[in-house]
Amino acid sequence: MTAEQPAALVTGATSGIGRATAIKLVRDGWQVFAAGRRTENLETLAQDCHQLSGTLIPVATDVTDDASVQALYDTIEAQGGIDTVLNIAGGAMGAEAVADASLSDWEWMYDTNVLGSLRVIKQFLPMLRAHGAGTVLNLTSTAGIVAYEGGAGYNAAKFGQHALTGALRLEEAEHNIRVIEVLPGLVKTDEFALNRMRGDADKAADVYAGVDKPLTAEDVADVCAYAVNLPHHINLDEIVMRPVKQAAQHKIIRDAQSSD
Repeated sequence: MTAEQPAALVTGATSGIGRATAIKLVRDGWQVFAAGRRTENLETLAQDCHQLSGTLIPVATDVTDDASVQALYDTIEAQGGIDTVLNIAGGAMGAEAVADASLSDWEWMYDTNVLGSLRVIKQFLPMLRAHGAGTVLNLTSTAGIVAYEGGAGYNAAKFGQHALTGALRLEEAEHNIRVIEVLPGLVKTDEFALNRMRGDADKAADVYAGVDKPLTAEDVADVCAYAVNLPHHINLDEIVMRPVKQAAQHKIIRDAQSSD
């Protein structure tokens, strides 16, 4: 990182919103450390960023593992550090009612969304404080502010991440760290719903059926990049974004005409 070039860590960079955010920031001239579990996806991402104005440095990382996050920190520190952390890693698993909840699914969602963010934040806070004008952006969800049937596990995880973010903002203002939360609604990506529905492509497709223009990963990446590219004294505390066809968590207009 140089005085002229901002530097960021983007977690969850191997797919979806994390990948799109990493590309957007590199296009904007940032040095980006792209963290994710799947090495082959990181290699492809690096190739896709090769001709852009910034720099992408892939780092294989599992945010649910303390040693992996420590290794990530060591790699970044050795290459000059960062001023911005974007916690994009996360996900949902299952859509069962509370009565049928899988404890292992809930544990995975909590560890990935809440504790994963916590591990990264704790590790990098000293570096951000030392920089003097650091930024933390947490990608949560509208599921973190409104509960819905079949979403209790994901709701619980994202409500937890939402609360973590709010407390962090209060605690770190005195260190001149701005804390941003982006809360997307219905976003259509290649993997999110498919993973949640345990690989059932039909159930995953039903999530978006009939919705004209749900949000894309690139839409959310644009908002994340906009927030961290603003002058540092401007803090977009909470950004709720939904497609027009999702007026609220429980109200989705499914009037798109079939292309068949």
